[in-house]
Amino acid sequence: MRTELAFSTDDLARTRFAVSPMWEVVTSLRVLAHRAVPALHRPWAAQVRRAAELGRDARVGAGTQVGAGTRADRVAEATGPALQRLAALVPAAGHLPDFLTPVPAGAAPALAEELAMIAATPPDLVRADLDILAAERGGRLPAVLEPLHRDPADRLPHLVADIEAYWEFALEPHWTRIRALLDADVLHRARQAAGRGSARVLDDLHETVHWDGGALRLEQRHCAVQRLDAGAGLVLVPSVFAWPRVLTRTLPPDPPQLAYPARGVATLWESGPVADPAEALAAVLGRSRARLLAELDAPASTTELARRTGLSTAGTSQHLTALRAAGLTSARRAGHAVLHARTAVADALLAVDAAGRTG
Repeated sequence: MRTELAFSTDDLARTRFAVSPMWEVVTSLRVLAHRAVPALHRPWAAQVRRAAELGRDARVGAGTQVGAGTRADRVAEATGPALQRLAALVPAAGHLPDFLTPVPAGAAPALAEELAMIAATPPDLVRADLDILAAERGGRLPAVLEPLHRDPADRLPHLVADIEAYWEFALEPHWTRIRALLDADVLHRARQAAGRGSARVLDDLHETVHWDGGALRLEQRHCAVQRLDAGAGLVLVPSVFAWPRVLTRTLPPDPPQLAYPARGVATLWESGPVADPAEALAAVLGRSRARLLAELDAPASTTELARRTGLSTAGTSQHLTALRAAGLTSARRAGHAVLHARTAVADALLAVDAAGRTG
């Protein structure tokens, strides 16, 4: 299926990036809903499912009488009834409820900000999304979602609590790692826009996304996009769990959103030393510094680089300071993290090294 979003000059000027916790909530739930989890996310899914088993055991041990006071109580709830309700709301395929992914307010809203927007969703919008879900299932809504359809204003706070519980056990333990990768993607796109222009950024988001003059063409089979009277601009949202697809949201009068796989997602769950660092450079810079440069295909934080390379955080920081002083890396703050990136000089050195090893 091919669709397109027609763009004006004003639309391009108002295109922006945002990191959205709720997009990760929704897309991660879709990953879990698949019987065969993609290999990329199996390490994460295995941890979540182990937590679900522990939660089930906790409920059985408590005779199903689970409270809400301790973290164990919340995990037990999140891996039981709450997860069942969320799984019904976010199926493995088909419609993704638009009210779960409100337009991010700013570059990186906190989960609490997005949950407040969800809690304030007009009842008619909630029912419209649920009606689409029901239509996709032969006209019948899952029983666990009927209370939400009947009285959205009363049930939305309960839905927010379900999302908070799911976040606490499934995503919060990994959020520092996920957020660093998303921030690195945004930084890379910003550098790309500064050097090559916004059109090149749009054309480089995904193999199914193409910039063609005044239109952004989307080649996908999973969702159709209608521009209609959607608001101006475009919100681009890098996502870990959207991989390998691009997902869209168009809900007038909001600007369209496009969630695309973040760069470097294939390395997200890797741990331990990185194999085959830049060997020739290692003789000059030292193995650790050469390895760090090789890891910076996309900007990354000190903590993330330490995790990938097996170096200590303190040692990684010292090496990065030396590389920055030599003009081989740069550093830029993104939120609470400082992201390091290779300079053009370092890119050239690595290119020469690669040519020497393969020529």
